[in-house]
Amino acid sequence: MLYPLKFHPILKEKIWGGNKLKTILNKPAIDDNIGESWEISTVNNDISVISNGVYAGRRLDDLIKEYPTQLLGEKVYKEFGDQFPLLIKFIDAREDLSIQLHPDDTLAKKRHDSFGKTEMWYVVQADADAKLIVGFNKDTNKEEYETFLKDGKITELLNFETITKGDSYFIKAGRIHAIGGGSLIAEIQQTSDITYRVYDWDRKDSEGNERELHTDLALDALDFKGDRSFKLEYDKDKNKVNNLISGTYFTTGAIEVDGTLKREYNGLDSFKILMCVEGSGTISTIDYSEKISFGETILIPRTIENISIESDNNEMKLLEVYI
Repeated sequence: MLYPLKFHPILKEKIWGGNKLKTILNKPAIDDNIGESWEISTVNNDISVISNGVYAGRRLDDLIKEYPTQLLGEKVYKEFGDQFPLLIKFIDAREDLSIQLHPDDTLAKKRHDSFGKTEMWYVVQADADAKLIVGFNKDTNKEEYETFLKDGKITELLNFETITKGDSYFIKAGRIHAIGGGSLIAEIQQTSDITYRVYDWDRKDSEGNERELHTDLALDALDFKGDRSFKLEYDKDKNKVNNLISGTYFTTGAIEVDGTLKREYNGLDSFKILMCVEGSGTISTIDYSEKISFGETILIPRTIENISIESDNNEMKLLEVYI
């Protein structure tokens, strides 16, 4: 029988990573340059391993093969097969990430036999004056972009956003972006690890090498429009789901739980994901209970349609994600 699943985090060293995943989110990191904690993944060579209950030690992809529709939902399994369709992360940027973008499904399939990458960010914590880069600050074009990039002035074309805790952004495929230093982010994205890096601040690794750029690949993938439809405005009512984004690739809501909240998913043909972005509490089904704390993520199988969410003494904030 399936139950709410937790996983061992997959920690990633990054040249721009810090120690907040350890000091704030209590991840089992040893080094001080851990940039990412992959919470739920079936990306090749980075398969999540279950950490709780009778399936502890089992790989997520193995469990999907054993319980495909029960875990994912019929519609999701029909579209994605044994691949879990989302990659769930926490990201700690001690320094600015590279300026980058991701291809859409069509281009990614053609070039990499992969899905594209549309994603969203939720700001878990931000240092004073922490910023994100999201999109261009005006409509531009290929020629202007190439000129500014060649002259080392690409940042003059980009839109900078000063961020605070609770801010949320939608990054569609093709939109240029970067997470700035001092940001701790929850990221929800399509299962894809394809990134086109276009500028890396002239940074060098410990051996004096600059990281690879993907200047030519990025040109066909870029959205040159300067539209401002990326910041997600949402209600912050307690004990209800406040919608952040409803889209083709995922639906995400923010839940601030004070006391107990009953959540019903009757008829929803999808798994559900709960990311704890503040506080702690307990997720309960009819016959199973699991603690969830700040920085933890739980996967609720399709077959579980009713849960109870109870906060501890402090209020608890969750991101709820499904397809």
